[in-house]
Amino acid sequence: MKHAFPMSWGAQVLGDGGVRFRLWAPAANGVALLLVDGRERRLPMQLQASGWYEIVEQSCSAGSRYLYVVDREIRVPDPASRFQPDGPGGPSQVVDPSSFVWPNRSPQVRPFAEMVFYELHVGAFTPEGTYAAAAAHFDHLVELGITAIELMPLAETPGARNWGYDGVMQYAPAHRYGTPDDLKSFIVAAHARGLAVFLDVVYNHFGPEGNYLHRYAPQYFTQRYATAWGAAIDYETEANDPVRRYTTENAGYWLCEYGFDGLRLDAVHAIFDERAIPILHELAHESRAAAKRRVYLVLENDANEPHLLRDDSLYDAQWNDDVHHALHVLLTGETDGYYQDFAASPVAWLGRALTSGFAFQGESSPFRNGRSRGGSSAEIPLTRFVNFLQNHDQVGNRACGERISALAPREAIRAAVALLLLAPSPPLLFMGEEWGADSPFLFFCDFSPELARLVTAGRRREFEDFQRSHARVLDDTPDPSILETFERSKLDWSQLALPEHREWLRFYQTLLQCRRDEIAPRAAAATGRHARYRIVGERGLAASWRLAGDARLYLDANLSGRAQSGFSQEPAGRVLFATHEQRMDAGVAPPWAVRWALATGRPSSGSG
Repeated sequence: MKHAFPMSWGAQVLGDGGVRFRLWAPAANGVALLLVDGRERRLPMQLQASGWYEIVEQSCSAGSRYLYVVDREIRVPDPASRFQPDGPGGPSQVVDPSSFVWPNRSPQVRPFAEMVFYELHVGAFTPEGTYAAAAAHFDHLVELGITAIELMPLAETPGARNWGYDGVMQYAPAHRYGTPDDLKSFIVAAHARGLAVFLDVVYNHFGPEGNYLHRYAPQYFTQRYATAWGAAIDYETEANDPVRRYTTENAGYWLCEYGFDGLRLDAVHAIFDERAIPILHELAHESRAAAKRRVYLVLENDANEPHLLRDDSLYDAQWNDDVHHALHVLLTGETDGYYQDFAASPVAWLGRALTSGFAFQGESSPFRNGRSRGGSSAEIPLTRFVNFLQNHDQVGNRACGERISALAPREAIRAAVALLLLAPSPPLLFMGEEWGADSPFLFFCDFSPELARLVTAGRRREFEDFQRSHARVLDDTPDPSILETFERSKLDWSQLALPEHREWLRFYQTLLQCRRDEIAPRAAAATGRHARYRIVGERGLAASWRLAGDARLYLDANLSGRAQSGFSQEPAGRVLFATHEQRMDAGVAPPWAVRWALATGRPSSGSG
């Protein structure tokens, strides 16, 4: 099998020989193709309709390197380059995707209810920081109980290291991790082990360095809106169909040409479009049609917009920050920044999010100056909400990149993990979480000196909303631009040889085995309509969900460091897992106790 996605932009190897080069440059007075293999050759490109420039060059083939020359004065790489072997400041390289031969059988993608996500950064996951080195740990992930790998963004960024959210060339996988064929081999190897592979993509902004679109296509950006990371992309203007096509085709490109099983769209609340068919709708429809197989689309959306999840043709799931925020307040006591929304009633917010999807479903948000947030999600299947205790944002966007293990007692973390991994919604783990890794995950980048100074100062300003919890470290925030910050963020796999870390790993494995056997086969039927929760005392939570086959899942959780009364003494069904061996005599739960039970007969009148 061979996969080649037909792109409107960029370099396309033609079946009868040669390469077609195409660039949208509506503000240019002229564009030339500059071939840089050996001696330089400059070839004028033909202006076509609506600002498109095109040329077919028979002397080019896979491996040819090229640039575009705009207005005879500036050399720029191809914004739709398939590969940048020297980074975004160097020449683009022609890639023939049909040269990679895929296995004859298409991968069998699991139902979304069976997903257990593992988020990783390719550069920090292993000492080598390559696709091949990451693939060497697939056995570990399979034995853990992971079913889906989620890669942080791969779009080419400046410098030698980056989280990936500063991408400037959306079609070129970062050269520092390997070649395009290396990435495809990674995906083939994952599929052979039964692992789905998702990619985090960023369609709300471009990175601050190495993006030349402002020079020859300023129409790409708009001043009508602002994002926290740079100029907003103009998806609204009617004449900007090439802008929309660049993004919608990019989604289809990753799904078709690389065989990714799904995409996670970063911060879609910062994508602005009031057209009759918004870009998010167009992207979902076109990328699914292009894939011609079952693929999954997941959102990060601070606005908690339920309509994007109700329609089966749009999005399959959303990262549920509400669950994380409520749990974080309960575990750490921090109430700064966005945690202030959950400070007054963290157990109630957690109960609502676990049983009904969003916590905020139209209520006013103190963090947002009283503005309402979200809408009703009660009818949406709970498998469309991805829950987590840690991820790159919630670890890396702390001043010192502390994991939850540095912020909360061990018993509290055990309770939170037991709660998340057996709830109906698919869980997400952040790399190293499963063995209690104590290496931080810091924000790191590699920009030019002037921009690096601005980024460092900006990072410190970001923490002003978290003055109480971060005050002690604001002056000691690691410099994102130095190599040491990146090196400190790499996982230390040798920790797995230590008893404490092996114990954490066994804990996660036990829970995920229980999830695979008991929860995942029944979870698809769970919705907020048939789920209930109640608060027990000050920090206790009892909840229940109806699963497939009229099974009923029950949770009793004491989310405090003191014993709590008011729970049902006897479990409402067969106990699946309990953090404490002793029974809840007289309805008293020990500190940080979690008990899960499953009733497969007639629903009981027990807890929840």
